[in-house]
Amino acid sequence: MLRGIPRAISPELMHVLLSMGHGDEIVLADGNFPAATHAKRLVRADGHGVPDILAAIAPFFPLDAYVDDRAVVMATVEDIAEPPIWQSFRDVLADAEGEAVALTPIERYAFYSRSRDAFAVVATGESAVYANLILKKGVVVE
Repeated sequence: MLRGIPRAISPELMHVLLSMGHGDEIVLADGNFPAATHAKRLVRADGHGVPDILAAIAPFFPLDAYVDDRAVVMATVEDIAEPPIWQSFRDVLADAEGEAVALTPIERYAFYSRSRDAFAVVATGESAVYANLILKKGVVVE
């Protein structure tokens, strides 16, 4: 074991995060998402929700500051109101980035397509609807 690594980050997930480069994307997927179907690399995190995984990785994972769609969610259908979990995403990302982070909604099949191109998909046990999130990795500037 190591100190300071959140328990929600498995060795496999840490390896994926360290292997990613600038512009690579990771999908944090809810329990309904077809993760195995869409993943190049699948990381199981069934005992955790998406906000838990996001809160664990956000301090280590810089978002790409050079694009508008650095945090992408699956757009809701019809007249469904914005899912409450999206505010959780914004809160965690703002805390980690030190500024507000806009969520970019994209149509469901566009989200699936983009997920297939992602570096990895993290399959969680999240039960909230529309709780899928794609993050684009930025650079560490010190």
